[in-house]
Amino acid sequence: MKTVMNDNHFLEKGYIISTDKTLIDFDVVHHYLANESYWAQGIPAERLRNAIENSMCFGIYKQNKQAGFARVVTDKATFAYICDVFVLPEHRRLGLSKWLIQTIKQHPELQGLRRWSLATSDAHGLYEQFGFKEISRPERWMEIFTPYK
Repeated sequence: MKTVMNDNHFLEKGYIISTDKTLIDFDVVHHYLANESYWAQGIPAERLRNAIENSMCFGIYKQNKQAGFARVVTDKATFAYICDVFVLPEHRRLGLSKWLIQTIKQHPELQGLRRWSLATSDAHGLYEQFGFKEISRPERWMEIFTPYK
């Protein structure tokens, strides 16, 4: 198992964060993203499988059960996009989301990147703690947005 970061505070409570994709409970992750998230409503299972396969994934586990998740789309040299971040409701209010973002930002393969990005409608306070700000030059950014439904 490739464990990225073990924090004694969370270890004592039975939590780990790992990048080992074999630990991911796909059904739990897919259910949350497809049914409970605002950003990936209706994502088809096969599309999510492909996204997981082609991303760095960080899972939060408590006694080997999925407690949270995040994906990082990156070339590991210049750019990283953090997405699909969630902590299941029964594991919230413990600081796990902060630990997850800290773990991602400190991962050895993600050091020295020129640009980090993410999109959120409700977690600005969390990400600001790690240096994220509104896009400084939004006029330079463009997108094609195609919802799943």
